[in-house]
Amino acid sequence: MENWKLISPKELSENPFRLLSESWALLTAGDAVSAYNTMTVSWGGVGVLWNKNVATVYVRPQRHTFGFMEKSGHFTLSFFGEEYKKALSFCGSKSGRDYDKAKECGLTPISVEDGVAFEEAKLILACRKLYWNDILPENFCDTAIDGANYPAKDYHRMYIGEILGSYQK
Repeated sequence: MENWKLISPKELSENPFRLLSESWALLTAGDAVSAYNTMTVSWGGVGVLWNKNVATVYVRPQRHTFGFMEKSGHFTLSFFGEEYKKALSFCGSKSGRDYDKAKECGLTPISVEDGVAFEEAKLILACRKLYWNDILPENFCDTAIDGANYPAKDYHRMYIGEILGSYQK
């Protein structure tokens, strides 16, 4: 990771709301560059919980990445420039069961903090999984959220990870 600088999460220069909702990110889980899966995410968050800098991500159980998130103790979020929007669209619409997404998109997997990220990213958050919980329909205070987002009743699992490293080019 010679092109990368380790920074504090407090030094992030970009707005995390814009990064997730507009630029998207690749959520990647697995134990090695030879055994991982990645998927595009546009939901999530960063903040402070339990006196730790954390990132929160959400994965539906039918996604191929779900199994990797369950088995791995780490995950990463890789954020890219606009020139990678087409690649992120591919990674969000195709399954790692059927495609080598990195190869299809010209991305280079790299090892970081016991996880896998991508050399072409501009920012990487490397996280250690701390907690998970399932979204439960009976806990919606606004029931319109359930109907609008879960017509198939395929509720996300939430994962909270401690940010072990923030890497910026």
